[in-house]
Amino acid sequence: MKRGELYRVYKPTPRDPKRSRVFVLVSRNRLIVSNFPTVICAPIYSVHQDLATQVPVGEDEGLKHQSSIHCDELMSLSKSALTNYVGSLSRQKLTELNQALQFAVGLTEPLEK
Repeated sequence: MKRGELYRVYKPTPRDPKRSRVFVLVSRNRLIVSNFPTVICAPIYSVHQDLATQVPVGEDEGLKHQSSIHCDELMSLSKSALTNYVGSLSRQKLTELNQALQFAVGLTEPLEK
């Protein structure tokens, strides 16, 4: 298990209308290999709104159709839920993911005084 891998998670939250959803692992690798039981993931949706916090993904990453990683909806998932491997991001997509994550958490904006 490593950063940038995609996993199908069954019933990630009780409110999710889908039976399963694909997530991309965004935690740092040091946390992933630790004994800590959870990791940070970003959900993947079939809707892409061309926002700076979204990264388009598709068949090259192991998905059946064009989709989008949504970095504004990060969530902590149990490592034990990440068992159904789907694919992984290329180096270029990891760079795009890093940029979207930075934008999502405001690391690209100057600090307010």
